[in-house]
Amino acid sequence: MATFSSSVSIEVPKTGQGAGGVRPPAYGGGGDGPGDGSPDYGQRLRRVRLGLAIGLTSVTMIFVSLTSAYVVRRGLPTLDERTNTYVRDWIPVDLPIALLLVNTALLLVSSITAELARRQITRQAALAPVRSIPGVSLGEDRGFPWLGVTVVLGGGFLTGQWMAWRELADRGFYLATSASSSFVYLLTATHAVHLAGGILVLLYAVAVSLLHKPVEERRIVVDVTAWYWHFMFLLWLYIFGLVWFVR
Repeated sequence: MATFSSSVSIEVPKTGQGAGGVRPPAYGGGGDGPGDGSPDYGQRLRRVRLGLAIGLTSVTMIFVSLTSAYVVRRGLPTLDERTNTYVRDWIPVDLPIALLLVNTALLLVSSITAELARRQITRQAALAPVRSIPGVSLGEDRGFPWLGVTVVLGGGFLTGQWMAWRELADRGFYLATSASSSFVYLLTATHAVHLAGGILVLLYAVAVSLLHKPVEERRIVVDVTAWYWHFMFLLWLYIFGLVWFVR
């Protein structure tokens, strides 16, 4: 005759009721933090870089449109009312090449100093967790003010552009002299406006550094500003080449 063993009791685990249960692990749910209340600067940096890329795409489209209008207008004849014939009224602009080359060199050096500022703050951000360990000393980190140097060089470039416009006027090329001179002023002035905006952001980055904000927060500002400045340098090379060779 078959026999049955005694029943075995199975303990049902408790799920966080009262003080005796064990709660399941909790993971961060949304937001910019990893779940422990601290901000996720890496994710924030990626978002800001994405926003910068979208903004630079819009700027690129503006200059693509201006380039298309420049090339089309250069080859488009106009009607001479006196002779009732189509003539080419495109006058090559006598550019102050030497001065524009100096401006290009200033912007090149400023792009290098902006990159040095970006690498410097990136290194500081990487060493910040180590510096926060009690008893660990990495020595005093005296960073060079690369951002300030970039601001000075950017201001020098804008000053050089103003001098180039004055030189154009002295050579008889004003904004309304011809279609060619109008496009030269329009292209260079549009670039100068965007560069001036970059200088304002650089000044904000300097202010953030002086206010002793968290190093990761300063890194975000400096990083996107440096990439914007590199874009401004490449854009200037494009504009300079356009007005120099397509005259």
